[in-house]
This record gives sequence, C-alpha cells and structure tokens, in this order.
Amino acid sequence: IAVVTEFGRTVRVNGTRGTDHGTGTAALLLGGAVNGGRVVTDWPGLATLYEDRDLSPTTDLRSVFKSVLLDHLAITPGIVERSVFPDSAAARTVPDLIHV
Repeated sequence: IAVVTEFGRTVRVNGTRGTDHGTGTAALLLGGAVNGGRVVTDWPGLATLYEDRDLSPTTDLRSVFKSVLLDHLAITPGIVERSVFPDSAAARTVPDLIHV
C-alpha cells in the first residue's frame, strides 16, 4: 500500500500570519515486502529555501514508485522507463526500499 501526497505548506509566514500552499512530498509504504521501520529522507535544512519559500525538494516520487515496480512487481526496466514514467531517467530508484 502506498499513501502519497504532494501537498505542502510554505516555510515563510504570509501577510495574514498563515502559510500558503507550497512544495512538499510525503510517502508511506506499507506491506510485507517493504524494508520498513525507518525514515528515508534527505533533510535539506532551512538555510536555503526553494523559491525562497519552501523546503528544497530532495526526492522525486517517481523514484519511490520505480523501486516498487522494479523490485517488488518485477516489471522490466524498459517498460517502466518507456511506458510508465517516460523521460524519468533522473529519478533513480531508492536503494533497499523493498526486500528482494
């Protein structure tokens, strides 16, 4: 099971003391094939913000999905690259995400 969101909030407060919609991603994977019990992330910190308002993105969600398709469902790399996520070569798989 994959629970995924691409909804985020800005780091900086707006003029009404709230926050605006911003860049954000979170994914939870559940199931016996998942090498779980951990958080997989790169924490960019708050020193350098994306577009001077959001946390800097560090993980392309296609990387997570590619890992599941390739390592768990055994879909061939050619099909994933051509048909599922065309032009996604930069989105590399997440190492050790799935028990193989």
